[in-house]
Amino acid sequence: MDVTPEQLRDATWRRATRSGDAGDCLEVAPLPGGRVGIRDSEHPEIGPFVVSGSVWRAFVDGARKGEFDF
Repeated sequence: MDVTPEQLRDATWRRATRSGDAGDCLEVAPLPGGRVGIRDSEHPEIGPFVVSGSVWRAFVDGARKGEFDF
């Protein structure tokens, strides 16, 4: 999914409040077209992984249900 540099620059990146100030977590941002960007907070200069809104919602739903618990 193509994203312009301007869209990434202007995106509002956020991370879970539980991550604290350590900086070692993932950040997410809503992007135009219903897409969601996901990036490593330790390396924000590396391009994010961009998924459709439906993929993001499926991931969040699975996480809430414990599908990814180790």
